[in-house]
Amino acid sequence: MPIYTFRDKKISEIKTTQFGAEGIQERSDLQAALRDKINVISPDTLVIAEEFSGWTEGARRIDLLGIDKQANLVVIELKRDETGAHMELQALRYAAMVSTLTFKRAAEIYQQYLDKRGVENDAEAEILNFLDWSNPLEEQFPTDTRIVLASSNFSKELTTAVMWLNERDLDIRCVRLQPYKLEDELLLNIEQIIPLPEAEEYQVKVREQAEAKRAAAKSSKDNTKYQFLGNIFNKRQLVLAIVTHYFETHPGTTFDELQHVFPNEIHSSYGVVALLERAQEKGGRKRYFLDEEQLLTTEDNHTIAVCNQWGIGNIGPILEIAKSQGYQIEEL
Repeated sequence: MPIYTFRDKKISEIKTTQFGAEGIQERSDLQAALRDKINVISPDTLVIAEEFSGWTEGARRIDLLGIDKQANLVVIELKRDETGAHMELQALRYAAMVSTLTFKRAAEIYQQYLDKRGVENDAEAEILNFLDWSNPLEEQFPTDTRIVLASSNFSKELTTAVMWLNERDLDIRCVRLQPYKLEDELLLNIEQIIPLPEAEEYQVKVREQAEAKRAAAKSSKDNTKYQFLGNIFNKRQLVLAIVTHYFETHPGTTFDELQHVFPNEIHSSYGVVALLERAQEKGGRKRYFLDEEQLLTTEDNHTIAVCNQWGIGNIGPILEIAKSQGYQIEEL
């Protein structure tokens, strides 16, 4: 969309330009400027790292990593080109990689960032002040992971993918950075195009309704119950009952031995069982049974949680393991 000057009762169009044509570099210029003025593309955000690559595999780097006021991690990816080529796929990989960061690790990352920039501040204290927390709340961090894509333009394929992903309960924002040339001055129009600010609340409601419909559709397709040990269970409760029964009838079983019987490969994202600390990092109660009476404690004092993410697509291997142990399970 063009912008205009209004002088002496005359309207004149200001010509668009491109970052490359103006000698603006993606990392040393654009990224550096946005890093110090991040609120123009991501309001209420604290940048805690630049060119972050704190994982063990690969050499990929997040342009900017931040935290927002709701304790969400914010993955910010920048492109100076005209399409934003494949940046949504790149950002999704990054979001998955950082989604398990703990508060302690985030504070360490931020401290390294401050030290590198020569800022003599205490990272943990700054994060606590930003979040308005008196103490670190590991069980509430991060709330979720958001994505902000900033580019001079976006292809139709990218915007279509982002809108589809947002309908499925992700939070991805596209911010257009359009440069203009006015004589010797470079102007920058910064505009959030997905979701449109004036429609954002409505789109959130639509997304929530769509998610509820999908959940209802899934549940209506398969409400199978199972009888085990004289009790009736749904799929999630059945897995907890099977793992707990095995554990209780095999005294002295270690965590490694339990994982051997119920391999992680059955549920590639969360495993069947996990150490309590890992379960809290990987989603807490949304992903694992964490009530005190549901946790298992080994003789070597490891506390173990059972995953609660089970449905028609992954219950089969658990039933096969139960069968191999001689358990009698009746499908109702």
